[in-house]
Amino acid sequence: MTQKTLTYDDLQITLADVYEQMGYHDVEPDEMTQQETQAIVDDVRSWLRPQCCFLVARELPTFDMGKIILRQLRGSEAYAFFICTAGVEYEDFQQRLKAEDDMVRVFIADALGSVIAEKCADEMEKRLQLSIDKLGWTHTNRFSPGYCGWHVSEQQKLFPLFEGHTCGVTLTDSSLMVPIKSVSGIIGVGKNVRRLDYTCGLCTFEKCYKRKLKLAK
Repeated sequence: MTQKTLTYDDLQITLADVYEQMGYHDVEPDEMTQQETQAIVDDVRSWLRPQCCFLVARELPTFDMGKIILRQLRGSEAYAFFICTAGVEYEDFQQRLKAEDDMVRVFIADALGSVIAEKCADEMEKRLQLSIDKLGWTHTNRFSPGYCGWHVSEQQKLFPLFEGHTCGVTLTDSSLMVPIKSVSGIIGVGKNVRRLDYTCGLCTFEKCYKRKLKLAK
């Protein structure tokens, strides 16, 4: 298994990334929101320690992932399972903002946390690719429980694969991750797989972040 602790700067987040997550696709937010966003970023940059981990297995466990994901994984010679998180510190930070009842900063921090988790997963993919380059392999898109017909309850099958080394992420009884700004899932690897456009037209989950990104472009 590979595990890595990152920094904020490792994630190469831009303010435009945060604004887009906040819903500002074609226009910038007002000056006050921009100032608040920059202030939160400056604070978070000094202490954020996101983490990612992944392991590669030849066999696919008995997940019920549905046809969309299985089709995308077709041809895989092995499977990478991953967990990425903004970290417990970020979860505590969000809770402090909520206690202060500053809803503007809560909103900004929520958007930033989502970007952090996804950018952390992007960095995990880069490290995964480096680890399989020597085999001449590439990888598919990443897929997570809760999306594309893969029920979130399947987290209970995914997490035991890590034998307790989950970057500090735990599951609630309803299979939600804590810290909440975390991402987990599967990636297919092999010589005959490739990244494809996410098949949003076949998926019925309207709140999927990949669907939102496609609509914003």
